[in-house]
Amino acid sequence: MTDPGSANIRQVAAIAGVSIATVSRALQHPELVKAETREKVLAAVRQTNFVSNAQARTFRQQSTKTVIVLVRDIGNPFYLEIYKGIDGVAREAGYRVLLSDARDDEAQVQQHIEMVRQKQADGLILMVGHFPAELTEKIDQLPPLVIASEAFPGLDLPTVKVDNAQASRQAIAYLVDEGHRRIVHLAGPLPEQLALERLEGYRMGLREAGISYNDKLVVPGDYSIEAGRSAVRRLREAGAEFSAIFAASDQMAIGAISELRRLGQKVPEDISVIGFDDIILADAVDPPLTTIRQPRREIGRQAMSMMIAQLSGEKTTKVVELTTELVARESVRRARALDS
Repeated sequence: MTDPGSANIRQVAAIAGVSIATVSRALQHPELVKAETREKVLAAVRQTNFVSNAQARTFRQQSTKTVIVLVRDIGNPFYLEIYKGIDGVAREAGYRVLLSDARDDEAQVQQHIEMVRQKQADGLILMVGHFPAELTEKIDQLPPLVIASEAFPGLDLPTVKVDNAQASRQAIAYLVDEGHRRIVHLAGPLPEQLALERLEGYRMGLREAGISYNDKLVVPGDYSIEAGRSAVRRLREAGAEFSAIFAASDQMAIGAISELRRLGQKVPEDISVIGFDDIILADAVDPPLTTIRQPRREIGRQAMSMMIAQLSGEKTTKVVELTTELVARESVRRARALDS
């Protein structure tokens, strides 16, 4: 590998097989460059340890006092309270926080890690579903990273999360206590770890109630409102019978309620629904949504505190697991005798 700082942009362009202008564009405006070309440039940057003039000036300044928060979908209100928690701790420590959208693109994770490595920011808090496989063997070479609200088994990175399996198990137990036995699970994007953990909790709850698992009652989605609508349509088209829905996100639960209403069914009179997250819309939807509350602001506080510890020279791989709470509202009712 070339010594740090010894490469120039011409070398990077030659190795990547692109023009100097393309290298500059890939580093400064990656959204304007094709993913394949962008990855060639980033690979050449890593190979040569190239640092641009602007980045070199930042290196000399040693700290940008900036932390990037990369989320899987910036349009999801779930992240708002977490951001507030991060920003509150950051301000007290003299840092600013930049929020960025991964758009479900693993290359965006690599791009943002590269931005931190080249000192365009001091650290990166990740709230995404994917971590680049090629980087899992290079954890000790990565810049300061913290994982928040997600899980990547086998990665020794500081993480703050909740026990998703136990929280989901609690949701199923609540439905079972209300007499429901035919329970749908609107899962997250399988096989992502977060989705798998919530699915495992669903299965645990069924198993403890003596209910057989039926994979036809599990529909994966992307945590969005439209995914909830689509899942209900698929279930109805397949002729599935159920009296309750446990959704892996409030947005999917809200989408499911919307589609059930469109199909002429009432919540909770005909179908009970439970969500996960307790976003701001959960208490505003009709009917108000029963859900699993995540301590989102505390997740943010803990994540930023971990980041500051790293930036202060502390090496840690600790995992902080916070407590969830089932919030009972009006979207669940006791199952009818014929449903139980």
